[in-house]
Amino acid sequence: METYIDVYVNVDGEKSSVIFKKLTDIGLKHNIGEHDFVYDWGKVAPISDELELADKIQETLKGTGVILRFTTVR
Repeated sequence: METYIDVYVNVDGEKSSVIFKKLTDIGLKHNIGEHDFVYDWGKVAPISDELELADKIQETLKGTGVILRFTTVR
């Protein structure tokens, strides 16, 4: 199972390089292609784990002006 994260930056928000560092520091891998980042679960995870990951990402990027989109593929 994988969760893909698309990042939409605000021109008045944090720099893209700072956003990149914050997300890779919490274990996300940058992705080339349709999505910006990916989290590989290595298994099928319950919805509670997916929500915990989303909460962690939101908390990490709080105040940066970023808009996020999550897509999970099982």
